[in-house]
Amino acid sequence: MLPVRALLSATRKFTTSAVRSSGHHNNVIGDNLPFDISNRYKLSVIFVLFFGSGFSLPFLVVRHHLTK
Repeated sequence: MLPVRALLSATRKFTTSAVRSSGHHNNVIGDNLPFDISNRYKLSVIFVLFFGSGFSLPFLVVRHHLTK
């Protein structure tokens, strides 16, 4: 039973320290995003390309298989 308690204690200590040292954000809107949101037209094009490619992929695959 002792190794289980030690494991639980170590896990608890790790998770609290990981949350505590997870980083610092400047509380600026969009600062924690992996892309720039200052240019709304560029952002719109990126979103259309990203989501449009994922949405159109099944249709392109079906078209490819039907034209084989």
